[in-house]
Amino acid sequence: MQTITVASKNPGKIKEFRDMLEPGIHVQSLLDISFNDIAETGQTFEENASLKAEAVLKELGTPAIADDSGLEIDALDGRPGIYSARYAGLDKDDDKNIAKVLDELKGVPAGKRTARFVCVIAVAAPEKTYTFRGTCEGRIAFEKAGGSGFGYDPIFYLPERDATMAEIPPEEKNRISHRFQALKQLQKQWNAIF
Repeated sequence: MQTITVASKNPGKIKEFRDMLEPGIHVQSLLDISFNDIAETGQTFEENASLKAEAVLKELGTPAIADDSGLEIDALDGRPGIYSARYAGLDKDDDKNIAKVLDELKGVPAGKRTARFVCVIAVAAPEKTYTFRGTCEGRIAFEKAGGSGFGYDPIFYLPERDATMAEIPPEEKNRISHRFQALKQLQKQWNAIF
């Protein structure tokens, strides 16, 4: 069985990777091994994902997969973007991040609250690092709704489903999410990479 290390300590992301990667792949994460946090010093999702995957490859000597993902809101000129997890502070508090976004969007009508989740997956293999980008389009709701998911899911409204990302079942989310879109691209290249 092939082992791949997911360069993350985020339980929500790790579960999504485990659920979406093909059977026959053993997924371990930074929660399973002793590994320091990896600084996200890049200026793009691609740079941050690559930094994390390459750090794990260098340390462990085995292929690693990492993602950098976030929320881009058009009315906020793309913010929070790469700072999504720590938008309201370094403690990475989902509720505070959501409150800050909703506060900044006060007075912005529904039609101008367009946004997208972005995910870039980087795979660091010994000879090269590959990146794959996926997006999921939606709008920012006026208030939180739903109890599933994590991060900004409770305010990310999907017009075609008339629900937030946090109101749909996890299996459905996994079929439409930005992470799934990026993983689909990775899966097409999986045999060429490995």
